[in-house]
Amino acid sequence: MNRTAIILLNWNSYEHTFNCIKSLNNFESGRFDIIVVDNGSEDGSLQKLQHEFDDVIFLANDRNMGFAGGNNRGFDYAIEKKYEYVMMLNNDVFVDHHFLFHLLNYMGLHSEVGAIQPKIFFNNDRTKVWNGGSRYASFFGWTYSRNYMRKEGRMQKTLHEVDWITGCALLTRTSILKEVGLLNEKFFIYYEDVDLSFRIKKAGYKLIFHPDSVIYHIAGMSNKSKKKGPEGYANSIVHYLNFRNHLWLLRTWTRWYEWPTTLITYLAYSFAVMAYFALRFRWKKLAAVVRGITDGFFKSYTS
Repeated sequence: MNRTAIILLNWNSYEHTFNCIKSLNNFESGRFDIIVVDNGSEDGSLQKLQHEFDDVIFLANDRNMGFAGGNNRGFDYAIEKKYEYVMMLNNDVFVDHHFLFHLLNYMGLHSEVGAIQPKIFFNNDRTKVWNGGSRYASFFGWTYSRNYMRKEGRMQKTLHEVDWITGCALLTRTSILKEVGLLNEKFFIYYEDVDLSFRIKKAGYKLIFHPDSVIYHIAGMSNKSKKKGPEGYANSIVHYLNFRNHLWLLRTWTRWYEWPTTLITYLAYSFAVMAYFALRFRWKKLAAVVRGITDGFFKSYTS
């Protein structure tokens, strides 16, 4: 058994998962074990993948447990089987040569590092950055990625510490997960990676962006329809979860003296989005945002 496990989450997405496994095996074969967690797929993709790959570990959930719950199933397996390192990796990515070697090599030499990520470009335009190092403006409660949708700049060519790491590609040690806990499954999807990153930092570890490790992300395939409808491409549940989970994150991590500016920023952005949906007559999305804000303020996000 290898000392590293890579978790791929599959949900009705045979083509993406197939291509991702092929990409991993082409460039990094033998350095890791692949764990495919199927999140209750109904399109036969699990059976087709099992037929294609006999060297992959498959874990099947009987329902869609979300990004958090699905990856936690893989984390639990990696901890149980005593892997030293574990990585959650989106299934809609292609990896570059030695992407994993750079990450493992750096973490092996730096015990103070709790998690590390590669540089991520868009797959449809590999000159544009999808994630070039994530930041958190705590006085505004705002998460963002440097140089998003732009060409890489100086920071994307430099190894540096970041505020949080995207769940698209996060490598950590199983010992750290046992120390700080897994993803918060109440989040389902969105901001659960930020919350985990903050817990790793709170435990005293560093989060690192490694510029020599590179992957390419298709992005947004699980929450968009292929055809534009009256409500646009994105499912309204996306907006509900984003607004609800953002508030849950703020309720956990905002310090008392940051609340005035954070609340103003959150409400200003919320009203702007709601006004946009109203002007576009996208009533389902408007209602989803209102419900997300309400649940974000008043519903519990702890187990």
